[in-house]
Amino acid sequence: MDRKKITIIGGTGLVGAKLARLLAVAGHEVVAASPGTGVNSVTGLGLDEALAGADILVDVSNAMSFDPAEVRAFFDASGRNLIRAAAAAGVKHHVVLSIVGADRMPGNGYFDGKLIQERIAAGSGLPYTIVRSAQFFEFLAAIADGYTADGVVRVSGAQFQPIAADDVAANLASIALEATVNGIVEIAGPERRPFDLIIGRYLKMRGDARRVERDPDADYFGGRVDDLSLVPLGLHRQGKQDLTTWMSAQAIPTA
Repeated sequence: MDRKKITIIGGTGLVGAKLARLLAVAGHEVVAASPGTGVNSVTGLGLDEALAGADILVDVSNAMSFDPAEVRAFFDASGRNLIRAAAAAGVKHHVVLSIVGADRMPGNGYFDGKLIQERIAAGSGLPYTIVRSAQFFEFLAAIADGYTADGVVRVSGAQFQPIAADDVAANLASIALEATVNGIVEIAGPERRPFDLIIGRYLKMRGDARRVERDPDADYFGGRVDDLSLVPLGLHRQGKQDLTTWMSAQAIPTA
């Protein structure tokens, strides 16, 4: 095996921690960097040290704010600082975790921020791969809560293809060690269904009595949604876990 040094920005978060474990078990030298370990990609603190000697940089960092302006500012500053540090370190593959539909969701500040992050990586001159992931199963509860009013969850009927964070990490581990794409790879779960049906199934499985209604006028956290806004448009890699499989592994009992 060709052992690599891999620096993961956001390496202690939901996906980053899983990715770090996978790569370490595979025998690679892993630096799991985050503000908690003294590395801040927005201020640049600790970046040069974290990236020293790194062959591969994987950016799974995330903004801690939902304010659109702050999210955009986070991904702009973080992206530029990472490019500077990666170039100085001689990184050979820059992998960026983004989101499916980043360029197809006008009005959603988070998607706007991810698009800024993508463009910085693509314009950097460094070898890169952007991995656009569908929404995570782990976020379904927050999505349902965000669209609940008077005990009813009202969401779009747009197509939805969520993926487990474990599968995101597994795909990132593979892609990081592959040849650079200098473009975009999309990943999603194995099951594509209307958004409202997936949310309804999820709530039923966890014994949640909230009713789910399809609302053709529903946005997605401020973004305008059409039928294919949240799913890959072409060839993509699929995770292994569908909703039922993922739920069976959760602490929440299923009905």
